[in-house]
Amino acid sequence: MPRPRVLSRFRHVRCWVPADLTEVTRVGNEEDPAAGGVTQDDIDAIWTATKRLFRRGLHPLVTVCVRRNGHLLMNRSLGWSHGAGPDSPPTAPRTIATPETPICMFSASKAITAMVVHLLDEDGVLHVDDRVADYIPEFGCNGKDRVTLRHVLTHRAGIPTTGGRGDLALLTDWDAIVALLCEAEPRSRPGQTLSYHALTGGFILGEVVRRVTGKDVRTVLAERILAPLGVARLNYGVPPADVPLVAENHFTGIPVFPPFTGVARFVLGMSFEDAAEISNEPTFLTSIVPSGNVVGTAEEMSRFLQMLLDGGVWGGRRIFEARTVHRATQQSSFRELDLSLLLPLRYGIGFMLGGRHVSPFGPNTQAAFGHLGLMNIHCWADRWRNTSVAVVTTGKPLVSDHLPALHGLLSTITDRMPRVA
Repeated sequence: MPRPRVLSRFRHVRCWVPADLTEVTRVGNEEDPAAGGVTQDDIDAIWTATKRLFRRGLHPLVTVCVRRNGHLLMNRSLGWSHGAGPDSPPTAPRTIATPETPICMFSASKAITAMVVHLLDEDGVLHVDDRVADYIPEFGCNGKDRVTLRHVLTHRAGIPTTGGRGDLALLTDWDAIVALLCEAEPRSRPGQTLSYHALTGGFILGEVVRRVTGKDVRTVLAERILAPLGVARLNYGVPPADVPLVAENHFTGIPVFPPFTGVARFVLGMSFEDAAEISNEPTFLTSIVPSGNVVGTAEEMSRFLQMLLDGGVWGGRRIFEARTVHRATQQSSFRELDLSLLLPLRYGIGFMLGGRHVSPFGPNTQAAFGHLGLMNIHCWADRWRNTSVAVVTTGKPLVSDHLPALHGLLSTITDRMPRVA
């Protein structure tokens, strides 16, 4: 088997791609496209776009799940879970992935953490407009006494960074990072500036959950949301015995260059390359990182989003009140420049929102809500099209020549899932 390729003057670090993709294609349970109001041609077009993205050699694994009108129309994987990274030895054993292979969702975890908080608001044990200091008194120092849960959920709490610290030891030491954030000085007035909280907000929300329930956020998520959803995973990390099952992540593409190197350091407290590497560490995969280490499958993420799209109901069982879902996914601000990501974005209360031209979920997705994961995982629900989609990958390029193919895949899903009346 040939060694991984380093091509072009831009030094794109790529994974090996087989000539025959059927060797590494696996198909899970899928329903007749007609049940979802589309045709087989529509499904084939989405899969062709998926293969085009995979052939760029930037992703060892691509999994795609698409639901429409509640019907599971696509549930497929393409590639390997282990042994196929650009730095993997040519003789390394390769494991072909399946749609059941667990994958780290990175920042798509934020949408799930947000819904845990909204559920506790629904219970009446907290309110999203309460101050964080009402539940974590030591947080209310150095000018953070007016920070609310809403500010944290909408990336306006003024604590977007860990101050340059994002090492594995800190991220997996719950008490240490909560203490660090409690002592931090805000970089802006609470509620004033939109600046993406890549890691910090999740720990604050998770600590609030722990203090009002007496349980960690992993347990609350499992008992209140995942059990009625009937999913095996989609929780923070995995049990130690399951670590070998989780697909490996790999940095690919061209080396990150300024100003993106500075953005990564500010937002993540580490380089983009280190973020991909740390995500494979057993310590990370068995800890609770509410903003970044939910592990599950594309189908499970699509199921979670479909439940929200259906007003909080799954399998005839109500998990959320419809008004809770509406509150979480409503627009909290008009499109503006996110000063951390340097992108014009819209946010709900814990969710990224779509748009006509600039959108994490492809064009013409003004009615979509969901979240990105390390710029290469796209999970969303679209009210216009009654679809819930998860495109989950294990390659972590930042700026590379895969972008046209990625845009093509997202656009094809939008084009092939027609708007409902």
